[in-house]
Amino acid sequence: MICFPNAKINLGLNVVSKRPDGYHNIETVFYPIPVKDALEIVNAEKLSFTQTGIQVDAPIEKNLVIKALNLLKTYYEVPPLEIHLLKAIPFGAGLGGGSADAAFMLKLLNDFCKLNIQNDELEKIAATIGADCPFFIRNIPVFATGTGNIFEPVELSLKGYHLCLIKPDVAVSTPEAYSLVTPAAPVLSLKEVVNRPVSEWKKLMINDFEQSVFTKHPVIGQIKEALYKAGAVYASMSGSGSSVFGLFEAPTQLKNQFSDSFVWEGQLP
Repeated sequence: MICFPNAKINLGLNVVSKRPDGYHNIETVFYPIPVKDALEIVNAEKLSFTQTGIQVDAPIEKNLVIKALNLLKTYYEVPPLEIHLLKAIPFGAGLGGGSADAAFMLKLLNDFCKLNIQNDELEKIAATIGADCPFFIRNIPVFATGTGNIFEPVELSLKGYHLCLIKPDVAVSTPEAYSLVTPAAPVLSLKEVVNRPVSEWKKLMINDFEQSVFTKHPVIGQIKEALYKAGAVYASMSGSGSSVFGLFEAPTQLKNQFSDSFVWEGQLP
């Protein structure tokens, strides 16, 4: 059985306040996009795991697919499996690729083993893996608050827009990105902004990480500027970076302009 874990982008991100536990309260909108990995499981005599595509420099036991498997095995009977992950979503990009793999593994096991676990329960299990992991269980646009773990569905469709996603060969430290932001409640909540026409987002929808990240990694800010010059209706860094996306009303052909970066171009479903 095979599935295709997809990435997400953050539409805006406000760092609202610092919590007593050291984490931060944020507000953002998660939106699923069709940039996908491939994940396959089949019955086997003993557990095996292989990964191809983009290489992840981490031991197998730390891979979120295996974490999801081991977590589900503490609650349910799961047979030995042969697992293959084709990694195509860049990591360290603010796209949630690892969380998507974990969530889709839970859903795949649920279907493959006929466990009949309801979405609410799958979300609870996914939440123990990562804050944004439960998002991929239902995989619909949400307004996210708390540490990015409290979801409220939003009526939003970007169907028909063309997405250009660019991830340069730059790593952004999330803890450092948070340390350089001064938390503050937004004048206008993203929950309201996201209901405005996309043409108004450029002036209203802010990612609080951009100022400090662009200062330390100018190439990321330059990509955003280039997307606007190419005609983007809206462009932004996703999460704490380092990927940048642009929404266009017409198809783009920018791969040659960013030949040293990961580039995905396509129409949103």
